[in-house]
Amino acid sequence: MPPMTMFMVKHLSPRSKAAGKYTTYESGSVPTGTARIQFNVEYYLYAIAFVIFDVEVLFLYPWVTVYKGHGITSIAVIEMFLFVFVLLFGYIYLWKKGALTWVK
Repeated sequence: MPPMTMFMVKHLSPRSKAAGKYTTYESGSVPTGTARIQFNVEYYLYAIAFVIFDVEVLFLYPWVTVYKGHGITSIAVIEMFLFVFVLLFGYIYLWKKGALTWVK
């Protein structure tokens, strides 16, 4: 079914043939310079570290809500402390490697 929908959209949707439609910015702004600029790889590593730790915190939230509402055994608490330990170990590793400094 998706190929049929894609076919219908391609052939039935209105298309604009104006020259301004094919420019980089449809707002009418004229681009200056080149679009190919090089970013420092440190920014990428910083972003990846942020995403990893952000996802880890998302794993903590459901556990806290269940822990607060129901009784959880001591094994679950030990597992959560192990999870937090691994998280802190990763944070300390990144800190020692200098991955959390903005510009070296």
